[in-house]
Amino acid sequence: MIAETVCSAVSAAGLGIAAVTAYRKRFLAAFRIAAYSLIPVGLVMTGVVGWLADTAFSPTAWIGFGLLGGAWVLLATTRAVERRRGGTRAERKAARAARSETAVAPTASAPSLGPATRPTTAPRTTGASDDFSDIEAILKKHGI
Repeated sequence: MIAETVCSAVSAAGLGIAAVTAYRKRFLAAFRIAAYSLIPVGLVMTGVVGWLADTAFSPTAWIGFGLLGGAWVLLATTRAVERRRGGTRAERKAARAARSETAVAPTASAPSLGPATRPTTAPRTTGASDDFSDIEAILKKHGI
């Protein structure tokens, strides 16, 4: 009952402000204010305000909202931990299996193509190889 009275008063005040705005020759703003001021009365007539008022003063509803919030926090926390760890246990196991499949076979002892035929010193034909000398030094430093 109180909620309906408050909504009606807000609508009446909004319509009054819209009338003053229209009197000042600002018709577009007046129509916009009138539209906003009719929303509370429309909500009262559809029963939304009564439902909201019953929900707002219901301890059961607040406990339900608290449980929904707690569930959301738990889900968000588990997702964050899962991302930090790198996925679920099954995903990590599959990643380990994929890594072991791509590893070099332990039974291969010699290359199948034979000995290397690359010369130990490459002839320098252009100045472009000087550009890569820094990169080669970094790779050698890291054992690559």
